[in-house]
Amino acid sequence: MKIPCIMDCDPGHDDAIALILAYGSDKIEIRAVTTTAGNQTIEKTTNNALRIMTFLGAKIPVAPGCAKPLFRDLIIAPEVHGESGLDGPVLPEPAYEAEPVHAVELMAETVKNSNEKITIVPTGALTNVALFLLTYPELKDRIERISLMGGACWGGNWTPAAEFNILVDPEAARIVFESGIPITMSGLDVTHKAYIADDDRERFRKTGTKTAVMVAELLDFFAKFHDENFDFHGSPLHDPCAVAWLIAPEIFTGRDCHVEIETTGKLTTGSTVVDFYNVLKKEKNATVLFDIDREKFVDLLAGHLEEMP
Repeated sequence: MKIPCIMDCDPGHDDAIALILAYGSDKIEIRAVTTTAGNQTIEKTTNNALRIMTFLGAKIPVAPGCAKPLFRDLIIAPEVHGESGLDGPVLPEPAYEAEPVHAVELMAETVKNSNEKITIVPTGALTNVALFLLTYPELKDRIERISLMGGACWGGNWTPAAEFNILVDPEAARIVFESGIPITMSGLDVTHKAYIADDDRERFRKTGTKTAVMVAELLDFFAKFHDENFDFHGSPLHDPCAVAWLIAPEIFTGRDCHVEIETTGKLTTGSTVVDFYNVLKKEKNATVLFDIDREKFVDLLAGHLEEMP
């Protein structure tokens, strides 16, 4: 049976590829797409989600969510994703409009109308998910799991201590990690190992399908930032890890840990404090991923792209 999912995202190049991977998988059914501000403003991320769905020929409900974090000013990342949030390929204009409800309402409606428990896959700031949990606490038991991209055990990418998604809204992240819902955390520890090298990008392009070529073009733009600022041997595909774990958990290595979110640190705000050695002896609230079989990850993505139009 397919895993029914809500994709909560801020597209974003790697969010877009996560959406494509989820849509192309025979193990996942996307029931709804909700958007948050992060990589770009809420207007742009919502438009990008609609453009990706239109490109795929899907008419999955898309609803815009929070335009800013719960208590903080918004941080965006145009230096990574461009002015549109999805600079690079030419994408169609949306063929349909976003739902006339807030993302939190679409989440609640999707959960209420499902016969099975829903898995939420957040690949941006956790603002919408936190607000959903606060607004509809009675629906918490209807959530199977949250498979998220965010955080890190060792170091950050936006500050020395914090990963971008968690840093954007650390108070929301704290609410989510304290919710008691099973969490799988794809943080920088694993996503930096899930990189796409130049040869992999060309492999996608040579596949020749419309979707594979578009993903290669997304990666052409995405690679520029990483080539100029890091030495990853390619572009880390952060967000698709949260989807790939649902499809093929066997290619990942993780550890159950207690994770807390720092919200008041002078130098460490947004840090996911992972009790790797179980020093505190507290309840383990997340499966934290640390390693991935990169070749199998690339093969997984390539295989899905080959099967898509």
